[in-house]
Amino acid sequence: MKLTEDKHILIVGMGLLGGSYAQSLTAQGFSVRCITRRQSSVDYAVGKGWIESGATAADPELIAWADVAILALYPHIFLEWIAENGKHFRKGTVLTDVTGVKSSVVYRVQELLPDGVEFIAAHPMAGKEVYGVENSDPGIFRGANYIVTPTEKNTAEAIELCRNLGERLGFAHISELTPEKHDRMIAYVSQLTHCIAVSLMTCNRDPHLQDYTGDSFRDLTRIARINEEMWSELFALNKEALISQIDAFAGELHRIRTYLSDGNEEKLKEMMRLSTARRALFDKKTESNTESTGTPS
Repeated sequence: MKLTEDKHILIVGMGLLGGSYAQSLTAQGFSVRCITRRQSSVDYAVGKGWIESGATAADPELIAWADVAILALYPHIFLEWIAENGKHFRKGTVLTDVTGVKSSVVYRVQELLPDGVEFIAAHPMAGKEVYGVENSDPGIFRGANYIVTPTEKNTAEAIELCRNLGERLGFAHISELTPEKHDRMIAYVSQLTHCIAVSLMTCNRDPHLQDYTGDSFRDLTRIARINEEMWSELFALNKEALISQIDAFAGELHRIRTYLSDGNEEKLKEMMRLSTARRALFDKKTESNTESTGTPS
């Protein structure tokens, strides 16, 4: 099932990602409306021409209007919203999301929805250090990864529609993982990296640190400007996988400490060579994406 321009798209949660989805889809000719908490967010998106209209309450008629709904909410709000309002979606509607954890969300949402309404989860691996609809930018999707996380309850048609949504938004690579494998992988490639950035910013209390750092420190800590409400919830919902990755990272850091303490320069160089070889794979992918899109990723 392709995502065609005759589909009505409802975005629930008009923040950074919701606004970026809205910009991209409206520019492609879709009819896009929203439900979000703040009237100022609705007014901003309407004023920019990113949506036709919006509401700050869960209007049953607006929910029933949707052919496709994109839920861009914090996990606990997402679950509460579906429990209260999922009944208003009409049969045949397909729902997807942007949530950063899956196992604790996907199965529960699928249980809550009425028969004939399908939820196919997805995770756009894109964002900024800032949030809010005013910072929306569909350019964040170019060159980025998009992960679809189907379960046995999902149809081939809904999976295809979700993948097609990722393609239309401009993601460079689309993959499929189970919710469980997604959470294990995200604990490493996303959540652990935020833990490291936060730790770097809190392990040295020099009040003039910004006067001494170079590009390497600034690059490593870019994501340390963190939304504590969202990320603390994501960490807690995926804590077993995240703790496992923290332990693995601590073990590798301890190896470096041991090699330094023992004066084992060759083992230290061996780790660096392995690191360089693995990082080169990312550079190759970036070059491939640039060649295929004609733009830097």
